[in-house]
Amino acid sequence: MSGNLENIIGNEEKILWKGKPSKKCFLLESIFNPLLPFALLWLFFDLSFMGNAMSLGGEMGGFIFIFMLFHLMPVWIYLAGAFLSFRRYKNTEYVITDRGIYVSGGVFSYTYEMKPFAELSHVRIHRGIFDQMLGVGDVEASSNQTFNYTNTNRYNNSMPMAGISIKDIPDFAEVFNMVKKLQTDIYSDTMYPNDLRPKENHGYKTEYKG
Repeated sequence: MSGNLENIIGNEEKILWKGKPSKKCFLLESIFNPLLPFALLWLFFDLSFMGNAMSLGGEMGGFIFIFMLFHLMPVWIYLAGAFLSFRRYKNTEYVITDRGIYVSGGVFSYTYEMKPFAELSHVRIHRGIFDQMLGVGDVEASSNQTFNYTNTNRYNNSMPMAGISIKDIPDFAEVFNMVKKLQTDIYSDTMYPNDLRPKENHGYKTEYKG
């Protein structure tokens, strides 16, 4: 692990877990993504036209050939995404602290994302085809606190839930139980405070202070 993600974590936070996705699963999911069938069909369609263009010869055939190279843009986009998945893997790191979940990523730029446990209310495990084949899984934590205030003076919580994911990790079950406990304890303390939130909260049965 490069340690870049750990550098942004505050000194008052305690790191409980850190890791990276399974390289094999991460790359397989990047290559065999939903764009692959579309890119293959597009390539087959364009190659048939390019073959006919070459048979014409002359300037017209060359013009059609160059045009079709540009027309293959969806294929180039897919190939670029698959190739750059190696760099995305290098920049992807996960850290869990006693405050929240940190995730880094990016291709040309290095991005950070953090979700505090106080904002999370749902935790689940997701395992796709490659996850099951390789013995890994995803831990997904989301929030239902994204509201849309309408002109009828009512809140509409039908918007998609904002969340954060730890993908393709081998110890997904252990991480799920850890996140579930942290989310339950801290979310409960935040939503149902006692003692008017003093320096030490004596409300919900947790080990967390402050």
